[in-house]
Amino acid sequence: MYKNKKVGVIGIILTILFLVILVFASNGNTGKVSFLENLLNGIVMPVQTGITYLKNKITNNDTYFMDMETIKAENEELKTKNSELEQSLRELEIIKAENATLKEYMNLKEKYADYTTIPAYIINKDIHNFSNVLVINVGSEDGIEENMTVIADQGLVGHIIEVSDHTAKVQTILNMSNAVSSAISTSRESITVMGTLQGNQSLLKAIDIPTDATLLEGDSVETSGLGGIYEKGIHIGTIKEVYETKNITDRYAIVEPAVNFRNLETVLVIQK
Repeated sequence: MYKNKKVGVIGIILTILFLVILVFASNGNTGKVSFLENLLNGIVMPVQTGITYLKNKITNNDTYFMDMETIKAENEELKTKNSELEQSLRELEIIKAENATLKEYMNLKEKYADYTTIPAYIINKDIHNFSNVLVINVGSEDGIEENMTVIADQGLVGHIIEVSDHTAKVQTILNMSNAVSSAISTSRESITVMGTLQGNQSLLKAIDIPTDATLLEGDSVETSGLGGIYEKGIHIGTIKEVYETKNITDRYAIVEPAVNFRNLETVLVIQK
């Protein structure tokens, strides 16, 4: 019995010594890992991992990671659906624009029913005060010829100056070299309208005004039919301002065109 007590005392002493060594090892240089620390980690870490796993199972913490994967999958699905919706929206906008164009064509055809016309899209623009040329998607194969009159819903656009098989160039009335024989719709006074440099605005200039003619702001200007290019009675625009000069023969007026050339998309070509 004495022997058993002696063994027990020795075991307690060894245990105390082992704990003291562990304390010194843990408070020592952290940059160097002792053999005992490695041994301790090898024994304790698996146990701690197992305990943590069991704890997560009990408290349902492991479902967090599963939920994260589900959220990621749902997020990717929502992104795909959003992309599909954006594509559908673009397609609807295209259909809407095409319907608006067809409606504009119908209005043009009805408005100018007295003329034989060819509808066209504008496929290129060079709208500034020096050239002012449009390119349309119809050509000689569609019956287009040079000097044909080109119109829009609001009024006169210009005339054909060059034709290929499937396209044509239109010189607009904004061009400074494009003089249009015109008339005041109320008084029937003959004038000439041409393009002008007027800041950044697309305006026209009325010249060759008869000395006894009375021009008023707001008067409507239309084609006179003279000159062999433009059909008679097509609306050009309205007089915006009249400028008197020392010599009455040099007076002129500024005409605001009826057509919004920057937003123009569809036109009609009048066949002779």
